[in-house]
Amino acid sequence: MRRPEADPYLPGHGDPSYDVLHYDLDLDYALENNHLTGRATLTLRAHTETDELTLDLHHLKVVKVTGLRLARHTHRAGRLRLVLQRPLAAGAEATVVITYRGAPKVVRDKVGEAGWEELEDGVIVASQPGGAPSWFPCNDRPDDKATYRITVTAASSHLVVANGVRTAVRRRASRTTWTYEMTDPMATYLATVQIGRYAEHEIRAAVPLTAAVPPARRAAFDAAFADQPRMIEAFVRLFGPYPFSGYRVVVTDDELEIPLEAQGLSIFGSNLLSRDWDAQRLIAHELAHQWFGNAVTVRSLCDIWLHEGFACYSEWLWSQESGGPGADARAREHWARLDRLDQDLVLYDPGPKNVFDDRVYKRGALTLHSLRLAGGDEAFFDLLRTWVARHRGGSVGTEDFVTLATERLGSAVRPMLDAWVYAAPLPELPMAATPR
Repeated sequence: MRRPEADPYLPGHGDPSYDVLHYDLDLDYALENNHLTGRATLTLRAHTETDELTLDLHHLKVVKVTGLRLARHTHRAGRLRLVLQRPLAAGAEATVVITYRGAPKVVRDKVGEAGWEELEDGVIVASQPGGAPSWFPCNDRPDDKATYRITVTAASSHLVVANGVRTAVRRRASRTTWTYEMTDPMATYLATVQIGRYAEHEIRAAVPLTAAVPPARRAAFDAAFADQPRMIEAFVRLFGPYPFSGYRVVVTDDELEIPLEAQGLSIFGSNLLSRDWDAQRLIAHELAHQWFGNAVTVRSLCDIWLHEGFACYSEWLWSQESGGPGADARAREHWARLDRLDQDLVLYDPGPKNVFDDRVYKRGALTLHSLRLAGGDEAFFDLLRTWVARHRGGSVGTEDFVTLATERLGSAVRPMLDAWVYAAPLPELPMAATPR
């Protein structure tokens, strides 16, 4: 019997019949030939009684599956199907261990490509939206959040960075093993490994803040990221406590088209080491994702505006905080741009081809600005802090936010929100009572 899609925007990913509670990943990577050997131990829990489980693993070869009594297993088209000897009861927990190997490469889906990718001298892993199966077997659903232990062995000449707290480093001649633990629930697409010839340094800030940067780029990094401690202070004040144990920034020697967020860290190309607004806004954008996207994560990609619209609005807030144009000026500038474009996008369900369309980002930000104008600053920022506090570590959809906004700001905002998120025509932007 064919199982229902976990997320229609990512067909062929995820199994809704169970959740993974914890991933223990033990990886060994050879930089010289892009060869990955892995052993993944997954602790899982069934939602309903089931006699089979499906995992996602692309391009890599399964060597062995243990820990569960299997009738058989098959691995085709990136799907590892485990047929059990006896059904797993609803609510029952189990452990499965998968040993695998091969040359990882990105996963291509209809909403984009992502995953494990070689750099000139290292590795970058950007798993959004469906790239996690490029490097470990997983239940690749944005709403299946788990804790992680990630251990990576690589050449001692390179620094390895992954999510969470670094709990161990063991050097053995030419090879070093790095262990990281992420104890906050994390979606698969936010799991990452970064490998490069980086030097790591600490930055004084309100939360533990470190950066992994090529030594030759240190001066440029210090200038470009000089305001990051102030950004953290501003966002903590506006959005509530920073949601994780610390924050890392990784800067690759390579140029990257866009920066990338992961849970507890962000990755930037060397081309973004600039004081220009286009670089500074992206530094703010990726930091804001720690609250909006990582701590609070969508159940489905159709609601991606709850990540990208919020992070985009955070850019405008930082512009205001740092002495640049106010959020209202930024909003009116971008409303005018959107007004000249096709009005055929519905924010809460833009369609797979439009998930990362800039209209989703800007219309999402304009939705928030409209709420701010309607409710006033005190009520609006209280809404944002309540949103994060109420859903931290969990998964959400558009209606969750609409319901909370109506609860906190009053029923009068409901028609306005419906027009912004559930209809295609671009609503008028309310007038600001005072300049912002």
